[in-house]
Amino acid sequence: MLKNTLLQVWPIPAFDDNYLWCIHDGDSALIVDPGDADPVIAYLQQEKLTLKGILITHHHADHTGGILKLLEALGESIPVYGPVGNNIPGRTQVLMQGDKLEIASPRIKFEVSEVPGHTLSHIAYFANMQENIQEPMLFCGDTLFASGCGRLFEGTPTQMSQSLAKFIALPKNTLVYCTHEYTLSNIRFALAVEPNNLNLITWAEKAQALRAKNLPTLPTTIGQELQVNPFMRCDQKEVIESALQISGEKSLPSPAHVLAIIRAWKDRF
Repeated sequence: MLKNTLLQVWPIPAFDDNYLWCIHDGDSALIVDPGDADPVIAYLQQEKLTLKGILITHHHADHTGGILKLLEALGESIPVYGPVGNNIPGRTQVLMQGDKLEIASPRIKFEVSEVPGHTLSHIAYFANMQENIQEPMLFCGDTLFASGCGRLFEGTPTQMSQSLAKFIALPKNTLVYCTHEYTLSNIRFALAVEPNNLNLITWAEKAQALRAKNLPTLPTTIGQELQVNPFMRCDQKEVIESALQISGEKSLPSPAHVLAIIRAWKDRF
């Protein structure tokens, strides 16, 4: 029997709603944003996988808190890739906009984008279609969520708008692996912004059915987000009208202005 050479991506649940994504080929594995080492170690042992690298999108503790314990338990020579700044424990290689990361095992190539907004130094990893990848894949941390986007802790609405524009430009079939199960609450807000969006109404029913079975709503796709995510739809009439109504403004000159209004609305929703 021939071994399946396609890379697998598996969500390892952590904390209340985090997913620590494991990318593996059946032997070697990468972990994205390991906020907690224990569930990662348990999964790797269960699946008999060898950890070959750690990918970090940003410095928040629920994405980095397990790094040092993983290195201590599984090997201090394991490379840790992440953004600039001195707040990524154990990081061995800094990645910036336009960098290309090629990993030999499991075999995969990433393009790196700087996507500030949630944090100033946030990065995302994009793997386009390759020999062992059927669909492009985006590991976007807390910048983009299913039907939502990250809270602006450090960046500005303009930065977040520019970051999401980078994702909008990706192939529509790109699988989006964000790191929190926020989908149902994001959908409730999205329906307040676009109550007449039929794609969103359908997605709400599907997402509720998945969560009722305790299944992840992820990955989503860029094409899906362009249909249902108000933060990816700041140029659409109903989103603009809702932003105007909630803000009392007479006009909003750009998608970044619209995003600023609806992100602030989401924060108090």
